[in-house]
Amino acid sequence: MNPSPLSVWNTAPTSAPAQRKGRYVPGSAAHPAKMLPAIATHAITTYTRPGGLVLDPMCGIGTTLVEAVHLGRHALGTEYEPQWADLADRNLRHADLQGATGAGSVYRGDARRLTTLIPGAFHGTVDLVLTSPPYGASVHGQVRSTLESGERGVVKKDYRYSRDPANLAHVGLETLLEAFTEILNQCRHLLRPGGHAVITARPWRERGELVDLPSAVLAAAESAGLIPVERCVALLAGIRDGQLVARPSFFQMKNVRDARRRGLPVAVIQHEDTLVVRRPAHPAPARRMTTARPAGGTPHPAPCTSRPTPAQAGR
Repeated sequence: MNPSPLSVWNTAPTSAPAQRKGRYVPGSAAHPAKMLPAIATHAITTYTRPGGLVLDPMCGIGTTLVEAVHLGRHALGTEYEPQWADLADRNLRHADLQGATGAGSVYRGDARRLTTLIPGAFHGTVDLVLTSPPYGASVHGQVRSTLESGERGVVKKDYRYSRDPANLAHVGLETLLEAFTEILNQCRHLLRPGGHAVITARPWRERGELVDLPSAVLAAAESAGLIPVERCVALLAGIRDGQLVARPSFFQMKNVRDARRRGLPVAVIQHEDTLVVRRPAHPAPARRMTTARPAGGTPHPAPCTSRPTPAQAGR
């Protein structure tokens, strides 16, 4: 474990597609808000040791899980959408074929019921929660030109998590924060005493107004009983000869140019706010007894194919 973690994480020395190439199965790129593998790697190596247990309650295509098992950690994930849960499963199987030494499982269901989705043997044993809430459609998606699509103009694609109105990606900010607070409260019960949670988020603009999601998420974590430890920056730009190499999306650039034409002096965001919190260490023996690790150390997650069905998950 790194005794002196840096506040600025150099997590984009190469582009996102380059980081995922060969490591993730085809179709993974369709998820609209994938965590950079290098961000997951930095968080996992900083806040856990080999053999530790990592959890992502909103795991998407399983980036957190894949990077964890490649680093010799074990991983648990939950995912609401069947298509992404299936991709996370496939990515974990792919990691196994590539020689990953950790074990991982994906459970399908609503992360607000995390303590019922994750088997009781893992409660109180998680070393690190690593996740990101859904946010801002303006910063998600890919584009296709007329040459690629045959349609006039630029077409945006892969910017929806799903079409399910119950998905938290489609609710208002207030509802999202209420739900995310409950998810973090559930995570607190799964973390070991003193275990960390790393949450990535970034602000966005809505009708010209800045939505400061990182600060709101930090407040949600405190409301869930987690203690703030650090607020870091994970770069989405590379560094070359001491200068940032920006890699903004087409729509990021378009939004910035449109805002500047309206007189708003905005800039392209080239980082993720990385919020680090931890579960308090409870000294009461009775409290520890209910969350102790099983004999023999951290239990290995069950194979991915054993995850509960949506009905069993209470969805």
